[in-house]
Order: sequence, then C-alpha cells, then structure tokens
Amino acid sequence: MTVGELSRRTGVPIKTLRQYTDSGLIYTIGRSAANYRLFGADALWCVHLIGQLRSLGLTVAEIRELTGTADPIGPRLAWLLQRSRQRLSARIDELHQTLRRIDEFEDAHRTELAGRGGVCWPGDPRCVAHA
Repeated sequence: MTVGELSRRTGVPIKTLRQYTDSGLIYTIGRSAANYRLFGADALWCVHLIGQLRSLGLTVAEIRELTGTADPIGPRLAWLLQRSRQRLSARIDELHQTLRRIDEFEDAHRTELAGRGGVCWPGDPRCVAHA
C-alpha cells in the first residue's frame, strides 16, 4: 500500500507517517514505479502500536529508543512509562497551580469581573486608577 492508503487506513497524517519512516519506526517494502513508498500489512500494526505508545505519553524519541535495542523491551518500556507518568504528574501539578492563580485573581477582582468597575492595569492610560 502507498503512504496515502496507509494514512487513510490508520487515520494518521501522511506527514507523520513519513516522519515515522524517516526515523526508522516503520519500514517500507520498497518503492513503486512512480517512486512512491510502499508498505506491507505489518505497517498497519506498527502504526497502531506507535499510536498506543503515544497515547500513553511516550515521545517519538522514546519509542525509537525501544526499537533500537536487542534487550527485552518489557523492562525498558516499564521505565519509559514511569517517566511518562512523572511528566504527566508534573504537568497536572502545573495545571493545579494555574487553577489556584485563576481562583486568586477572580477573588481579588470579583467586582471588576462582574462588570461593576473597570479592570485597571498598571500603566494603561485608558484606565482611571481606583481610589
């Protein structure tokens, strides 16, 4: 199948499939007479697996690390999943901090946000400072 057909069958954009091929995550079985990349049925499985790993938070570089070793994949994948979990936990913490800042801002500016006064930003010439 061509990269276009692989894209249609997997829902993955052609550009992404080319990147996967260029980085060695998917292998072609050659080229057509018109010089199109050709893929076998195993490419469907590879794209599905890459999608699963990406949905678990692994980066393309981490997935490439998995394919670049002769060692058993299980322990390495477990470590990468733990690293993904740590990244996600840190991101969740950052988002919770952002929510707290929103709460604090809303509390401090409740009147202005309700439309009963203008929000004044320091240095804004359009704004008359509150007394």
